[in-house]
Amino acid sequence: MDFELSEETSAFKDVAAQFARDEFAPHAAEWDAHSTFPAETLRHAASLGFAGIYVGDDVGGSGLTRLDAAVIMEELARGCTSTTAYVSIHNMAAWMIDTWGDAEQRAKWLPDLCAMTTFASYCLTEPGAGSDAAALSTKAVRDGDDYVLTGSKAFISGGGASDVYVVMARTGGAGPKGISAIVVEKDAPGLSFGAQEKKMGWKSQPTAAVIFDGCRVPVANRLGEEGEGFKIAMAGLDGGRLNIAACSLGAAAECLDRTIRYVKERKQFGKPIGDFQALRFRIADMATELEAARLMVHKAAWMLSAKDPKGTDRRVTRACAMAKRYATDVCFQIIDEAMQLHGGYGYLADYEIERFLRDTRVHRILEGTNEVMRLIVSRDLLED
Repeated sequence: MDFELSEETSAFKDVAAQFARDEFAPHAAEWDAHSTFPAETLRHAASLGFAGIYVGDDVGGSGLTRLDAAVIMEELARGCTSTTAYVSIHNMAAWMIDTWGDAEQRAKWLPDLCAMTTFASYCLTEPGAGSDAAALSTKAVRDGDDYVLTGSKAFISGGGASDVYVVMARTGGAGPKGISAIVVEKDAPGLSFGAQEKKMGWKSQPTAAVIFDGCRVPVANRLGEEGEGFKIAMAGLDGGRLNIAACSLGAAAECLDRTIRYVKERKQFGKPIGDFQALRFRIADMATELEAARLMVHKAAWMLSAKDPKGTDRRVTRACAMAKRYATDVCFQIIDEAMQLHGGYGYLADYEIERFLRDTRVHRILEGTNEVMRLIVSRDLLED
């Protein structure tokens, strides 16, 4: 075992940290206040290789590992957690095209996605199919050389702003084996979007329903074979869960650092509050929980990189679910504790702790709720 980051990964970490300080952090509060989607800043991030982190380099990707991705996401999230979470989703959609797309599909979409000339979204959740994703009802009916899609997707990050939507739709019977993955482009006839959702956090990325009303898409846009869509969607989620967990790590690490500085400076009863043993113990617990979460995420990322990208491995899926559940729960608690230790100041927008708390709360819900993560783990442990 070697727990040190490689020289190459450390270099990516430093670049991401610098970018977060220079390009994300100074603008994050404004993006949050005005619900601004920072497209040009994202394109700058793409120029550093952050839009196709584990996409093949032959189509403009960086060709890095999942551990590299986790380290990059953690550092970016320290600057703006909301924007970094969109980077995660964009990377997940691009990876699905890279892994299951044929040569023509990869050449068509990935160079622009890796440059963020175009943006991507992942479309699985529906109004009536959230945790029970295999029950989705959006249909794709074959009509000659086209599919005709009817239905809608809910809570789609990038909805209305993205150019490419990786959509899970039912091409066959009930259950997971009747689902296929289809790429829908923004100008497809019959595609429309709902109003932008008003959210507690994640305000720097648009969120809207994606609606298919007789939406006509070429059969050539299907990824893989008919019936492989659910497998493709779940494989994408293994990595997506780790990236969201890494975003939580970054937010918690930033809030912990700010809290350490604060308790050294803030005085009560004639001395810095950091001199009080009760507060010192709380800081120690926050740092310990953060380190434990980071180790779980890094181990799961290493396992995911080692497996066949198209294959299934229950141990890897379990590790990703464990890491996502633990990291997003624990990091939210660390941020909440940071707010508590800041006292009244922690509740003020000027100190930004409240924004990190708002932006990380949803991490316990999306990419599979943490209750579903427990189901995945327990099913693997208890069932043959």
